[in-house]
Amino acid sequence: MERDDIIDFKVLEKELQAALSADEKYQRENAAKFRAVEQRVASYEEFRGIVLASHLKPLERKDKIGGKRTVPWNCHTTQGRTTQDETTEISQEKTCLPPNTSAEFYRDWRRYLRSGPERYQALLQLGGPKLGHLFQMDIGFGLLGELLVALADHVRPADRLEVLEILRSLASTKRFALNLSLMSRTERDSCRGLFQKLKAMGIPRPVKEEQGLEEWPGGLQEEDRLLQELLRLYQVD
Repeated sequence: MERDDIIDFKVLEKELQAALSADEKYQRENAAKFRAVEQRVASYEEFRGIVLASHLKPLERKDKIGGKRTVPWNCHTTQGRTTQDETTEISQEKTCLPPNTSAEFYRDWRRYLRSGPERYQALLQLGGPKLGHLFQMDIGFGLLGELLVALADHVRPADRLEVLEILRSLASTKRFALNLSLMSRTERDSCRGLFQKLKAMGIPRPVKEEQGLEEWPGGLQEEDRLLQELLRLYQVD
Protein backbone atom coordinates (compact mmCIF):
# COMPACT_ATOMS: atom_id res chain seq x y z
CA MET A 1 0.00 0.00 0.00
CA GLU A 2 1.39 3.40 -0.99
CA ARG A 3 1.82 6.17 1.55
CA ASP A 4 -0.96 8.24 -0.03
CA ASP A 5 -3.37 5.32 0.40
CA ILE A 6 -2.82 5.00 4.16
CA ILE A 7 -5.91 5.98 6.14
CA ASP A 8 -5.28 8.40 8.98
CA PHE A 9 -7.78 7.20 11.57
CA LYS A 10 -6.97 10.09 13.93
CA VAL A 11 -8.05 12.59 11.27
CA LEU A 12 -11.21 10.58 10.59
CA GLU A 13 -11.99 10.49 14.29
CA LYS A 14 -11.56 14.26 14.56
CA GLU A 15 -13.84 14.79 11.56
CA LEU A 16 -16.47 12.52 13.07
CA GLN A 17 -16.28 14.30 16.43
CA ALA A 18 -16.54 17.66 14.72
CA ALA A 19 -19.61 16.57 12.74
CA LEU A 20 -21.28 15.14 15.86
CA SER A 21 -20.49 18.30 17.81
CA ALA A 22 -21.93 20.53 15.10
CA ASP A 23 -25.06 18.40 14.82
CA GLU A 24 -25.54 18.39 18.60
CA LYS A 25 -25.19 22.17 18.69
CA TYR A 26 -27.70 22.60 15.87
CA GLN A 27 -30.27 20.30 17.51
CA ARG A 28 -29.78 21.94 20.93
CA GLU A 29 -30.21 25.49 19.64
CA ASN A 30 -33.16 24.48 17.47
CA ALA A 31 -34.93 22.96 20.48
CA ALA A 32 -34.21 26.12 22.50
CA LYS A 33 -35.67 28.21 19.71
CA PHE A 34 -38.97 26.31 19.88
CA ARG A 35 -39.03 26.63 23.68
CA ALA A 36 -38.54 30.38 23.40
CA VAL A 37 -41.39 30.67 20.90
CA GLU A 38 -43.69 28.63 23.15
CA GLN A 39 -42.80 30.89 26.09
CA ARG A 40 -43.79 33.94 23.99
CA VAL A 41 -40.71 35.93 24.94
CA ALA A 42 -41.13 39.69 24.89
CA SER A 43 -38.14 40.68 22.77
CA TYR A 44 -35.56 39.45 20.30
CA GLU A 45 -32.79 39.96 22.89
CA GLU A 46 -34.56 37.62 25.31
CA PHE A 47 -35.08 35.06 22.55
CA ARG A 48 -31.42 35.27 21.55
CA GLY A 49 -30.31 34.89 25.17
CA ILE A 50 -32.32 31.68 25.59
CA VAL A 51 -30.82 30.15 22.45
CA LEU A 52 -27.23 31.20 23.20
CA ALA A 53 -27.53 29.77 26.72
CA SER A 54 -28.93 26.45 25.53
CA HIS A 55 -25.67 24.66 26.31
CA LEU A 56 -25.82 25.56 30.02
CA LYS A 57 -27.01 23.00 32.55
CA PRO A 58 -28.80 23.73 35.85
CA LEU A 59 -26.86 23.36 39.09
CA GLU A 60 -27.28 20.17 41.08
CA ARG A 61 -27.52 19.79 44.86
CA LYS A 62 -23.87 18.78 45.07
CA ASP A 63 -22.79 22.01 43.41
CA LYS A 64 -21.64 24.55 45.99
CA ILE A 65 -22.47 28.19 45.48
CA GLY A 66 -19.51 30.42 46.30
CA GLY A 67 -17.05 27.56 46.45
CA LYS A 68 -13.88 27.25 44.44
CA ARG A 69 -14.53 26.51 40.78
CA THR A 70 -12.11 24.24 39.01
CA VAL A 71 -13.79 24.57 35.61
CA PRO A 72 -15.45 27.56 33.90
CA TRP A 73 -19.23 27.53 34.12
CA ASN A 74 -19.55 28.71 30.55
CA CYS A 75 -16.72 27.36 28.44
CA HIS A 76 -18.22 28.91 25.30
CA THR A 77 -17.43 32.43 26.55
CA THR A 78 -14.02 31.65 28.05
CA GLN A 79 -11.07 33.07 26.24
CA GLY A 80 -8.45 30.66 25.05
CA ARG A 81 -8.78 27.12 23.83
CA THR A 82 -10.67 24.30 25.52
CA THR A 83 -10.00 20.60 25.42
CA GLN A 84 -13.07 20.07 23.27
CA ASP A 85 -11.87 22.68 20.79
CA GLU A 86 -8.51 20.96 20.51
CA THR A 87 -10.11 17.56 20.17
CA THR A 88 -12.52 18.52 17.40
CA GLU A 89 -10.19 20.80 15.48
CA ILE A 90 -9.45 19.88 11.89
CA SER A 91 -6.45 21.29 10.10
CA GLN A 92 -7.24 24.49 8.24
CA GLU A 93 -5.22 23.12 5.35
CA LYS A 94 -7.79 20.41 4.77
CA THR A 95 -9.94 21.06 1.72
CA CYS A 96 -13.64 21.45 2.60
CA LEU A 97 -15.95 19.17 0.67
CA PRO A 98 -19.43 20.41 -0.25
CA PRO A 99 -21.71 19.85 2.77
CA ASN A 100 -24.35 17.16 2.55
CA THR A 101 -26.36 18.25 5.59
CA SER A 102 -27.28 21.51 7.28
CA ALA A 103 -25.09 20.51 10.26
CA GLU A 104 -22.07 20.10 7.98
CA PHE A 105 -22.78 23.48 6.40
CA TYR A 106 -23.05 25.14 9.81
CA ARG A 107 -19.78 23.54 10.92
CA ASP A 108 -17.89 24.66 7.80
CA TRP A 109 -19.49 28.12 7.88
CA ARG A 110 -18.21 28.67 11.41
CA ARG A 111 -14.87 26.87 11.19
CA TYR A 112 -13.47 27.43 7.72
CA LEU A 113 -15.36 30.33 6.17
CA ARG A 114 -14.25 33.20 8.37
CA SER A 115 -14.16 36.15 5.96
CA GLY A 116 -17.00 37.75 4.02
CA PRO A 117 -15.55 37.04 0.55
CA GLU A 118 -15.02 33.37 1.44
CA ARG A 119 -18.59 33.03 2.61
CA TYR A 120 -19.93 34.79 -0.46
CA GLN A 121 -17.99 32.56 -2.85
CA ALA A 122 -19.10 29.46 -0.94
CA LEU A 123 -22.76 30.47 -1.33
CA LEU A 124 -22.31 31.02 -5.07
CA GLN A 125 -20.55 27.70 -5.49
CA LEU A 126 -23.32 25.81 -3.70
CA GLY A 127 -26.05 27.69 -5.55
CA GLY A 128 -29.72 28.12 -4.79
CA PRO A 129 -30.95 24.54 -5.39
CA LYS A 130 -28.27 22.99 -3.16
CA LEU A 131 -28.87 25.49 -0.36
CA GLY A 132 -32.61 24.92 -0.61
CA HIS A 133 -32.04 21.17 -0.23
CA LEU A 134 -29.70 21.61 2.76
CA PHE A 135 -32.14 23.85 4.62
CA GLN A 136 -35.42 22.33 3.47
CA MET A 137 -36.35 21.57 7.10
CA ASP A 138 -35.13 24.78 8.70
CA ILE A 139 -32.32 27.32 8.78
CA GLY A 140 -30.41 27.32 12.06
CA PHE A 141 -30.95 30.15 14.54
CA GLY A 142 -29.23 33.34 13.40
CA LEU A 143 -27.92 31.83 10.19
CA LEU A 144 -30.36 33.49 7.79
CA GLY A 145 -29.16 36.95 8.81
CA GLU A 146 -25.52 35.93 8.36
CA LEU A 147 -26.23 34.60 4.87
CA LEU A 148 -27.95 37.83 3.86
CA VAL A 149 -25.11 39.95 5.25
CA ALA A 150 -22.54 37.98 3.24
CA LEU A 151 -24.60 38.44 0.07
CA ALA A 152 -25.25 42.13 0.71
CA ASP A 153 -21.61 42.98 1.35
CA HIS A 154 -20.19 41.27 -1.73
CA VAL A 155 -22.89 40.98 -4.40
CA ARG A 156 -21.67 41.81 -7.92
CA PRO A 157 -23.66 42.66 -11.06
CA ALA A 158 -22.41 39.52 -12.81
CA ASP A 159 -23.85 37.39 -9.98
CA ARG A 160 -27.29 39.02 -9.91
CA LEU A 161 -29.27 36.04 -11.18
CA GLU A 162 -27.37 33.56 -8.98
CA VAL A 163 -28.03 35.68 -5.90
CA LEU A 164 -31.72 35.94 -6.76
CA GLU A 165 -31.89 32.15 -7.05
CA ILE A 166 -30.22 31.78 -3.66
CA LEU A 167 -32.71 34.18 -2.10
CA ARG A 168 -35.62 32.29 -3.65
CA SER A 169 -34.34 28.97 -2.28
CA LEU A 170 -33.87 30.39 1.22
CA ALA A 171 -37.39 31.82 1.14
CA SER A 172 -38.78 28.36 0.34
CA THR A 173 -37.41 26.78 3.54
CA LYS A 174 -39.73 25.90 6.40
CA ARG A 175 -40.26 28.50 9.13
CA PHE A 176 -38.71 31.13 6.86
CA ALA A 177 -41.13 33.81 8.09
CA LEU A 178 -40.16 33.05 11.69
CA ASN A 179 -36.43 33.22 10.98
CA LEU A 180 -36.97 36.46 9.07
CA SER A 181 -38.83 38.04 11.98
CA LEU A 182 -36.01 37.12 14.38
CA MET A 183 -33.26 38.90 12.47
CA SER A 184 -31.51 41.78 14.21
CA ARG A 185 -31.88 45.39 13.09
CA THR A 186 -28.42 45.30 11.50
CA GLU A 187 -29.32 42.18 9.55
CA ARG A 188 -32.59 43.76 8.40
CA ASP A 189 -30.66 46.80 7.19
CA SER A 190 -28.30 44.53 5.26
CA CYS A 191 -31.29 42.76 3.73
CA ARG A 192 -32.75 46.06 2.52
CA GLY A 193 -29.35 47.14 1.24
CA LEU A 194 -29.01 43.87 -0.69
CA PHE A 195 -32.31 44.40 -2.50
CA GLN A 196 -31.43 48.00 -3.24
CA LYS A 197 -28.22 46.83 -4.90
CA LEU A 198 -30.09 44.16 -6.85
CA LYS A 199 -32.55 46.77 -8.08
CA ALA A 200 -29.73 49.07 -9.17
CA MET A 201 -28.09 46.23 -11.06
CA GLY A 202 -31.17 45.76 -13.24
CA ILE A 203 -29.85 47.90 -16.08
CA PRO A 204 -31.01 46.57 -19.47
CA ARG A 205 -28.36 44.66 -21.36
CA PRO A 206 -27.69 45.48 -25.03
CA VAL A 207 -29.71 43.16 -27.26
CA LYS A 208 -30.07 42.67 -30.96
CA GLU A 209 -32.81 44.66 -32.67
CA GLU A 210 -34.68 41.55 -33.68
CA GLN A 211 -34.45 40.02 -30.22
CA GLY A 212 -36.68 41.35 -27.46
CA LEU A 213 -36.22 40.96 -23.74
CA GLU A 214 -38.86 38.27 -23.64
CA GLU A 215 -36.70 36.11 -25.88
CA TRP A 216 -33.40 36.98 -24.22
CA PRO A 217 -32.05 33.96 -22.30
CA GLY A 218 -32.34 34.75 -18.60
CA GLY A 219 -33.68 38.17 -19.61
CA LEU A 220 -34.11 41.07 -17.26
CA GLN A 221 -37.89 40.83 -17.29
CA GLU A 222 -37.74 37.36 -15.78
CA GLU A 223 -35.20 38.50 -13.22
CA ASP A 224 -37.28 41.55 -12.35
CA ARG A 225 -40.38 39.41 -11.84
CA LEU A 226 -38.37 37.23 -9.50
CA LEU A 227 -37.04 40.31 -7.72
CA GLN A 228 -40.56 41.65 -7.14
CA GLU A 229 -41.64 38.31 -5.72
CA LEU A 230 -38.64 38.26 -3.36
CA LEU A 231 -39.30 41.81 -2.20
CA ARG A 232 -42.69 40.61 -0.99
CA LEU A 233 -41.33 37.44 0.64
CA TYR A 234 -38.53 39.27 2.44
CA GLN A 235 -40.93 42.07 3.47
CA VAL A 236 -38.79 44.79 1.96
CA ASP A 237 -40.58 48.05 1.11
